[in-house]
Amino acid sequence: MTNIPETGRTPRVQTRLVVIQVLVLSLLATLGGRLWYLQIREGDAYAKEASGNHVQQVVQPAVRGSILDARGVALADNETRLVVSASRTELLKMKDDGKGVLTKLAGVLGMTPKEVMEKVRLCDAETPQPCWNGSPYQPIPITDEATPRQALQIRERAEDFPGITAEPQAVRRYPAPGQANTAQVLGYLSPVTDQEIQQAQDSDSPYLRSDQVGRSGLERQYDKELRGKAGVTRYEVDNLGRVIGRAEADAAEPGSNLVTSIDARVQRVAEFELNEAMKTARKEWDRNTNERYKADSGAVVVMEARTGRIVAMASNPTYDPNAWVGGISAKDYARLTGKNSNYPLLNRAIQGQAAPGSIFKVVSTAAAVQAGYAFDGRYNCSSAYSVGGQVFKNFESQNHGPIDLGRALEVSCDTVYYALAHSEWKKDGGINPKGKPKDHFFKAAHQFGLGKETGIDLPNEVTGRVPDREWKQQYWEANKDAWCKTGKKDGDYVQRISYENCLEGNKMRAGDEINYSIGQGDTLVTPIQMATIYAAISNGGTLYDPTVGKAIISADGKQVTEIEPEAHGKLPVTQQTLAQMDEALEGVATRGTAAWRFGGWPQDKIAMHAKTGTAEVYGKQTTSWFATYTDDYAIVMTISQGGTGSGASGPAVRNIYDALYGVSDDGTIDRKNALLPTPLKSLPKIQADGSIIAPKISKDPAKEQQASQKAPEDASGQVQTAATVQASPEANRDTRRRQRRRGHRGHGARRGSLSRRMLT
Repeated sequence: MTNIPETGRTPRVQTRLVVIQVLVLSLLATLGGRLWYLQIREGDAYAKEASGNHVQQVVQPAVRGSILDARGVALADNETRLVVSASRTELLKMKDDGKGVLTKLAGVLGMTPKEVMEKVRLCDAETPQPCWNGSPYQPIPITDEATPRQALQIRERAEDFPGITAEPQAVRRYPAPGQANTAQVLGYLSPVTDQEIQQAQDSDSPYLRSDQVGRSGLERQYDKELRGKAGVTRYEVDNLGRVIGRAEADAAEPGSNLVTSIDARVQRVAEFELNEAMKTARKEWDRNTNERYKADSGAVVVMEARTGRIVAMASNPTYDPNAWVGGISAKDYARLTGKNSNYPLLNRAIQGQAAPGSIFKVVSTAAAVQAGYAFDGRYNCSSAYSVGGQVFKNFESQNHGPIDLGRALEVSCDTVYYALAHSEWKKDGGINPKGKPKDHFFKAAHQFGLGKETGIDLPNEVTGRVPDREWKQQYWEANKDAWCKTGKKDGDYVQRISYENCLEGNKMRAGDEINYSIGQGDTLVTPIQMATIYAAISNGGTLYDPTVGKAIISADGKQVTEIEPEAHGKLPVTQQTLAQMDEALEGVATRGTAAWRFGGWPQDKIAMHAKTGTAEVYGKQTTSWFATYTDDYAIVMTISQGGTGSGASGPAVRNIYDALYGVSDDGTIDRKNALLPTPLKSLPKIQADGSIIAPKISKDPAKEQQASQKAPEDASGQVQTAATVQASPEANRDTRRRQRRRGHRGHGARRGSLSRRMLT
């Protein structure tokens, strides 16, 4: 056996030791460098970040701004309530996590221990309501309906209720001044969601977990302005969540106030009259369906004709927005949204769609003139009009003989418009047009602003529908398969229609255009759209964006931002045609289909214009429409399944005008009883202490409008006549109206025993 000398291994072992030493030193150097980087170079930043992990925020919600009517009357504000809250931080310090304290508190408040404990638990994906969605470090409200006696018990026995407070706090309320509900216009609040917080975190108005946000109406539209800025107090806490000190605090900034153009008194009258009209309609017998009218829903809009501002907007059925304050109960939520609720949360003034019936004829009249038919031409108003073996009857089969378009509006002659629309349909090439059809009747509807939003400052407005060729093609493509599957040539009415639609539902048939010309068929409009159109006829042709908001005023009243009226178009008519239409619509109120509702009206002092509409709906009773205007206001009312326009809606609209202008039973004008004889231009003043000074309301429209009603003078100082005024459409219109009124004194039958419902 050979012995290997020990000296042969020594160099290799030494080499390995050196390598190991180098590796160890390298690792130590790397670790030391990293420690230097973290503790010295970036030490301050990480220390700041680490301290932030031990700072929690407690939010003091800002007082939400009020929503005021045009006179400064609160439609939505805040009231002081006794709010009992629990500090979760204090409760968790107790051995039983505060269950004993909460049980005693439940006895004082008249609640069950379970109800109280559910209030203070934190919300997460698995925890149902009720639960707390805000910061766990701020007081959690148990109830905002504590009585002074209950609050006194809690405060006097503070040692029995550690972590419990009973303090006055501002809570949202909707006071309904004078019973003016205004629910759908105002909207309501509910707690912010996690998704909304995340979406708004990088915006200029981020949400806090404690925020209540607007869900509909003005509360949603102007949420940012009304919400204000919450105050934040920062507390230092240890790793167990216990407060060990206070860092800093930012004071809350109250939200701004929104002044609207709504007049609470007129709003109350509008709501009352709409409801009364619907109740009256339900007593009337429908000869077509052999049952009483259902009158299941309705809406009314009162608009300033020269600005588009909304004076009143009512929707029925309605609800109490106070149901949402403090969290809505499951029972109330089901009542407002269930299948049998008839959906009172809908604002039918901007979301209710229906065929307009004859109030659409102002659009068809403008379209006919655009197509080259003379306004004062002669057109046969026969009792019926036949096309391809199908007979289209005039309303109640009346025959007025040859009449002009103005008279066709007055007596609402359907067959005149049938013939005009059919003639244009044939000129466009009939069912198989060659080239691009002119489609004057559909083009005019778009120019009048139909088929799109009006731009009102309320959320979720719907567009209505103009059933032109493009829409028909899209609708046919979406429904062709279903029509072809269910349609039968010799089946019932619905099956035959489906069969025809399967074959040619994408084509504009003669019957489509004929029905469309009188506001029937697939045409859909909203009350706000028609109010905008009739206001434009009144003001000289300007289509204004309807607005409810009038001004944003800071909480101390120092900053005022007015919301000026804006226009989105002009009516596609000449001033001559507009004046002729204006005169015809005045004739509707004095000798036409609405005359029986305006008997005794002081026409020589306040010129009334109107158009009635009764729209047929397949499978339902007729929809009542009544569109009107004066120099100051446009009012449109509709009642679903309510009957005729003048029959169901006419009396209610007349009563609203009586209240506005102070018109008495005998037709005289009593300015003392007039709610708003002219639109209110000035704003209420908000003082630094929060008090409000209402603007003055003029009871003398003559003085208020003297400048605007006066005919303009030319360069020589002579008053211009209607024939010479070209540059001022409004002055031109006003001059013609004054000339016509001299010849209208005494027109119109006495109204008789129409019920008067003057609410002042």
